[in-house]
Amino acid sequence: MNLKRTFGAVLTVLGIAGLIWTGIEIINHTGAATTLIVIGIISVLFFSTGISLVRNTKDEA
Repeated sequence: MNLKRTFGAVLTVLGIAGLIWTGIEIINHTGAATTLIVIGIISVLFFSTGISLVRNTKDEA
């Protein structure tokens, strides 16, 4: 099992969860604007970093 690929998958899942949560908070108008912006930016960073780790890591057996 490749540690980088596993870490990339975890980051991707965290990014997706953060983006979904941010979207729900925006739709319900329950969160403060600055909090939602920060969480959204961090989620996008997690998602993009996770995807790039999974994509660029070579499988070595």
